Amino acid sequence: MTESAAPQPPTPDDKIDFRRVLPVIFIVFIDLMGLTILIPILAYYAIAFDASPFTVGLLLATYPLMQFIGGPILGSLSDRFGRKPVLAVAQVGTFLSLLMLGFANSLWMLFLARTLDGITGANLPTAQAAVTDITTSKNRSQGLGLIGAAFGVGFVFGPALSGAALTLSGNDYSAPAFMASGFAFISILLTVFVFQETLPPEKRGQPGRQQRGLLAFGRMWEGLRKPAIGILFLIIFLQQVIFGAFQSMFSPFTLTRLGLNSVGNTVLFVYIGVLLAATQGGAIGPLTKRFGERNLIFAGLGLIAIGLFGMGLTPEIPVPWYQRAALIEELQTQTGGQIALTQVDLLPPEEGLGIWGLVLIMLSQTPLAIGIGLLQPSLNSLITQRVDKMEVGAALGLSAAFLSLANVIGPLWGGAVFDFVAPAAPFLIGGVLSAAVLVLARRRIAPIPATEAQGAT
Repeated sequence: MTESAAPQPPTPDDKIDFRRVLPVIFIVFIDLMGLTILIPILAYYAIAFDASPFTVGLLLATYPLMQFIGGPILGSLSDRFGRKPVLAVAQVGTFLSLLMLGFANSLWMLFLARTLDGITGANLPTAQAAVTDITTSKNRSQGLGLIGAAFGVGFVFGPALSGAALTLSGNDYSAPAFMASGFAFISILLTVFVFQETLPPEKRGQPGRQQRGLLAFGRMWEGLRKPAIGILFLIIFLQQVIFGAFQSMFSPFTLTRLGLNSVGNTVLFVYIGVLLAATQGGAIGPLTKRFGERNLIFAGLGLIAIGLFGMGLTPEIPVPWYQRAALIEELQTQTGGQIALTQVDLLPPEEGLGIWGLVLIMLSQTPLAIGIGLLQPSLNSLITQRVDKMEVGAALGLSAAFLSLANVIGPLWGGAVFDFVAPAAPFLIGGVLSAAVLVLARRRIAPIPATEAQGAT
């Protein structure tokens, strides 16, 4: 009997290489912290220039519309030329747009700033592609989850810094924009001097393949027709249409229901960020190993539906410290009193004050944020497992295109329904639609075949 060969140590395919992943995550964190500084105040900024909720939705739709145009092209370019140059270009665009936002003295300047940021907005999909380059199918969900965690942690620090900037500047809405531009500049430096290219020349796509179907609509239609990933793109689109309405109308809703000013609104975004960071940074890896991406998609959709229903059912109970006159003065200060506000009807009357409205909204945010934290990395992880390695960047860019198109539609229908039906309508309708998407997902997302799961790397 011949002696058998000595057993080889197991390959740690299920362990992530943090030495390569962490620089990408850190850049994403710095970049997203700058961007999340703006989230709590952008709607207030527009309302200060007398924008209606529908116009607020239109402003928030501008960025994803431009990203929808540029995202797939930049994603394909990152497959062809590498991640680093595309990421650097995207961050320069973000930096310039934030400076423009800080100097804005009219509503059209807000629109112009968001247009510039959107057209170069390939930061997140390019970072996702970089993480995909240096992970395997066994730890890719965890790697993408770390990007989500960076977003979540940025969501904690960004709004907190926004609140600090507003407090120190006397509620000057341009102060957070200038602070965000500083973080964008730091992210440029990190990309140029710290980030190491993750896609070597020999692994880059051939020019002929990348030139095919550069128009976003053609690429999206082609993606929807692919049996393995088409349903995933469709669910990304439908759910983000729903979530885009929630995201864009959240600040007008808290203004209407709770009477929160811009500083108070940052507290709610910090809370969302804590939940996102905990879900995508700590929980997503173990949950994926135990339940798989498919089941986490189902759970995420169900939790989002519950959270949206809870938001829609929140009654009008302004917080105890609400002062209507002070909030009107804060809004008028941004324009030096030059613009007469007609949107004061959004503010609740100074009566029936209490803490319960705030409590109910925070309770609703809990399943909503956890659901979002589970859903996005799980969907993107499945997509990367079902496409050729040479097309991962293009696939994630295409995923971003579906998100961007949905984020164009979501704020528009959300703002219209908010304006012409009721402030709670976007959330109640969104809850019903999320439940319907859950039914669709359970019927159409097939499990990964065992041979595919074992062979993917």
